Amino acid sequence: MPEDYLMVLACTCSVRTFYPSSGVCLGIDYPRLKWVIFAQSPSSTQSRPQPESSRSTKALSAPCIPRDFGNNGTVCVCNATYCDSTPVTEVPDIGFYMHYTSSKDGLRFSTIDGVFNKELPADSNSFQLDFDTTFQPIHGFGGAFTDAATMNIKTLSPDAQENLMRTYFTEEGSNYHFGRVPIGSSDFSTRPYTYDDYEGDVQLEKFSLADEDLLYKIPLMKKAVELNPEIKFFAAAWSAPPWMRTDNNYTGYGFLRKEYYQVYARYHEEFLNKYEDHGLKMWAISAGNEPFYGMLSITYYNSMGWLPRDVGTWIANNLGPTICKSKHSKTLIIGYDDATSGLVSYVNETFSNGLARKYIAGIAIHGYTDTSIPANVLDGVHEDYPEKFLILTEYSNGSPDAETGILALGSWDRGEEYILDIIQNLQNWVTGWVDWNLALNIYGKPNWRGILGDAAVIVNPESDEFYKQPKYYAIAHFSKFIPPGSIRIGLTHGMTSVKAVAFKTLKNETVVVMYNTYLTDQNVTIYDSRRGQISLKLPPKSIHTLIYY
Repeated sequence: MPEDYLMVLACTCSVRTFYPSSGVCLGIDYPRLKWVIFAQSPSSTQSRPQPESSRSTKALSAPCIPRDFGNNGTVCVCNATYCDSTPVTEVPDIGFYMHYTSSKDGLRFSTIDGVFNKELPADSNSFQLDFDTTFQPIHGFGGAFTDAATMNIKTLSPDAQENLMRTYFTEEGSNYHFGRVPIGSSDFSTRPYTYDDYEGDVQLEKFSLADEDLLYKIPLMKKAVELNPEIKFFAAAWSAPPWMRTDNNYTGYGFLRKEYYQVYARYHEEFLNKYEDHGLKMWAISAGNEPFYGMLSITYYNSMGWLPRDVGTWIANNLGPTICKSKHSKTLIIGYDDATSGLVSYVNETFSNGLARKYIAGIAIHGYTDTSIPANVLDGVHEDYPEKFLILTEYSNGSPDAETGILALGSWDRGEEYILDIIQNLQNWVTGWVDWNLALNIYGKPNWRGILGDAAVIVNPESDEFYKQPKYYAIAHFSKFIPPGSIRIGLTHGMTSVKAVAFKTLKNETVVVMYNTYLTDQNVTIYDSRRGQISLKLPPKSIHTLIYY
């Protein structure tokens, strides 16, 4: 298309309400959308980009349709015919930058561009980039294809499902590159089950995938691959079949019987076989979900305990050799997969088995104790085991209101917790951050033990809508702009009010993500010795992503 034309999304409404400021119509009947091309004046395309305060580049974005449920924030409403999106605008020439903002006050990927200036920064509020200091490479961001998530997504109409999947797995959405998959059921299932609940079937002759896999998880995982062929899946079992456990149960204080160590290793291999039969390969498998928590007698959802020395023995003698000798030899093994509260001692004892350490490629963590456990424990683990990548494989927050049974839809506070957790982990050697359920309903269901939760996307099948919560945008400010292979770079500053982290991408782009934690505006300066400085006023409770060459 010639440069002197501007493409704008318009809406044809039939006795509906049209919002000209956003180009969107809302009502009972869904709108018909069409592209309308308007000519620009020649002078508008010949001028160079102007400083941030004077130039907007939002024309190609589909704006958020906000809805306020009275929970200290708003959601963006999507349906079968419309969903907000933000195409990744081409990064401007050297000397210019793109700036994306979301905020508690309702901004969602507000997009403007600006120009560097060459003035020296003020030391007190400056963020200075250090390209000579580098840290971890990034594996990516994503969410979990649980039974609950995929069942909820499937309650929507096909077109609404399409929009939901696109909002997660395309560049116009959050550009997820990871999907976590439970091996069998998790607590976010409608029932407890494994793939071989036939007692004594040591040959695994009756091993079979469940309806939950065939009807829900696998079809949506295939759709994710269609939308993003680079997506990587990894899997974890919450429990072995009860007949392999010391307590003959899915929950409670139970461990794997030693006589079934090899059978359980083959159980994992058979899972990989079955999913590959459906065209889905696993990038990695976990040695087990939350093995530390599973050692507690209070455990009341699917969980199996692993003593660290025992899991080291099982990986060294059974799981590692079985996977390496199979056709899945490129599938990685990740260890721990639990909250950081027990990380150091558990990993140290597991790795006292040198062969287990050899087989384990990475250390998985969960974020549930991140506010109480110092983040520098991750630095220590990295220093002790620099050859192992760290990856956060599960995090969620929030539950339904005790009286109404409904989630606090639109809560900015929950989104803020996500932002701060992601920044904290990225600042401490974590290479990837994976959310828990991709979607739940407005009641935080289903969960067979009644342990209800919240999600970044909430499905409402009665209206054939889904709601993108602040926590969706919290993740997307990172996942959309920090692709796999990016390297974290040094970033020094003296501000306590603004949290920040910076990266260099494989395309040689610089990406800076900042969050203003205060309830007041914060003036900041980003200083790049090669380009100059960017001076910004960050609104209260706002997240910002800057990207430039």
